[in-house]
Amino acid sequence: MNKTYYPRLDETVLRETLPNGLRLCIVPKPQHVKKYAFFAAHYGGMDVRFSLDGEKFDTPAGIAHYLEHKMFDTEEGNALQELAKNGAEPNAFTSNEITAYYFDCTEHFEENLRILLSFVSVPYFTAESVEKERGIIGQEIRMVEDNPEWQVYEQMMQLLYKEHPARIPVAGSVESIADITPELLYACHKAFYAPGNMVLCVVGDVNADRVREIAMEILPREQGASIEREHGVGETAEAAQAAQSRRMEVSMPQFLSGFKCEAPCKGEEMMRAVLIGDMACDVLLGDSSALYQRLYDAQLINGSFGASFDVLSGAAYLYAGGDSNDPQRVHDEILAEAARIAREGVDETLYQQTRRAGFGQSLRALNSFESIAVSLAEGTFRGFDPNRFPELYDSIEKADIEAFIRENIVAERAVLSVIEPKEDGE
Repeated sequence: MNKTYYPRLDETVLRETLPNGLRLCIVPKPQHVKKYAFFAAHYGGMDVRFSLDGEKFDTPAGIAHYLEHKMFDTEEGNALQELAKNGAEPNAFTSNEITAYYFDCTEHFEENLRILLSFVSVPYFTAESVEKERGIIGQEIRMVEDNPEWQVYEQMMQLLYKEHPARIPVAGSVESIADITPELLYACHKAFYAPGNMVLCVVGDVNADRVREIAMEILPREQGASIEREHGVGETAEAAQAAQSRRMEVSMPQFLSGFKCEAPCKGEEMMRAVLIGDMACDVLLGDSSALYQRLYDAQLINGSFGASFDVLSGAAYLYAGGDSNDPQRVHDEILAEAARIAREGVDETLYQQTRRAGFGQSLRALNSFESIAVSLAEGTFRGFDPNRFPELYDSIEKADIEAFIRENIVAERAVLSVIEPKEDGE
């Protein structure tokens, strides 16, 4: 295995690409009892249209999430129960770009790793179990549809993007999952759960050679075919639609101001763009910013207000919001403050404070085994080394933050998503 030591972090990572294409990342933690395994496929809610071996697929929205639910079924029973019997705490998630299965434990690590690799790599579906899951996932979707915080976000994404699959809810809709069959699930598993499209990250006091041996023994020998994904075809720099509102059971309006940002390329350029976007978000909208204080003092926002910057394949967006009795004014104030910064620049003291806070947050994330594993998996799929963040912070200047705000936080890239309270009688 290739060993990389990061002196500024006092962290070591062992890496190897196995003959079957699986990327293996191991972070030794000899002073810890806990062990953590994270097995992820580069496959998420956005991957509804793709080509495999020259054949085009157009699958139902929500199928990646549906597949995640079904993967715990085995011929012998349920893998979750088997892991729990061994003292492990297992779980899984599906995001826009990743489906991951993981566990932590203090004992029986190798046995639990075998269970994890086995059930993820060997699908087992029946028509009856797939149909039963449809009802369970349908209930989850209906709960989300009744959640105003989630709906204001989904509405924002559909305002930002006309074609990019980031606008598609990861769980799909009740209508879309009605078209999911066992045959489709098997086809998607074959396409995306091949070793060459996966990564295994392990953190803890483990024997790296044994992890490698177990992976070689259990996983398929073949790497799998190359996948061509359709992300963001035909998207323009401008937002698809400026504003939209709907009424739900809320006590006061909830809103999100969204900004369609320039999508960075893969590799270290993407990682650097994420750091710049995060810093710009804090400089403009963080609770130490001048804008935040003005909005709060004017009672236009409250403690629910927050902001974030997200990057996906072919997409990037900054958004902020919460509760407000005047969402349009808050939206206009954000644009006005961004224009002021574009003219006058970022305050040097705020910039240095934001830089230190971001660096410190990245350092603290190394205390979490889950954060370590997730960042390594994302970096593997996106082509960067997440442990190089100190060097990338060194390369970021105040002018980079100013340029980000000047280019991205502008009216033509802006959207306003609002959930209004229902009127009497509705």
